[in-house]
Amino acid sequence: MTNWGLLGAGLVMGIAAIGSAIGIGISGQASIGAWKRCYLNNKPAPMTLLTFAGAPLTQTFYGFITMGQIKAAAVAAPGNGFLYLGFGLASGLGIAVSAIAQGQAGAAAADAQGETGKGFAQYIAVVGICETVALFAMVLTMTSL
Repeated sequence: MTNWGLLGAGLVMGIAAIGSAIGIGISGQASIGAWKRCYLNNKPAPMTLLTFAGAPLTQTFYGFITMGQIKAAAVAAPGNGFLYLGFGLASGLGIAVSAIAQGQAGAAAADAQGETGKGFAQYIAVVGICETVALFAMVLTMTSL
C-alpha cells in the first residue's frame, strides 16, 4: 500500500508541473506578442510582462511541497495508500488547473499592459486570485493528511 501513496506523492508533483508548463506557455506567448507590438510601434517593451509570463511557475513549488507532505504521510501510515493516491490526484489537478487559469489571466493582462501601459496593479490582482486556488489546494491537502 505504501507504493500507492508514493505514487500519489509523485502525481501531485507531476500534474502540478504540467499545469505550470501549460500556464507559462499561454502567458509567455502573449507576453512575447505584446513585446513584439511594442517594438513594431517603437514603444518601450515593459519588462513587467515577465511577471505575467512566469506567474504559473509557482504552482510547481506548491506541487513539490505537497509531494513531500504526501510522501511523509504515506511512509508513516502505509495502510492508507489509496487515500494518499487520491489526495495526490485531486490536489495535483487543482493546482494544475489553477496554473492554467493563471496563464490565461496572465495572457490577457500582458496583452492589456503591453497595449496601454496601464493597469498593472489590477491585472496582477486577478493573476493572484488564480494563484489562491493552488494555495488552497495545497494547504487543505496538507491539513487533511
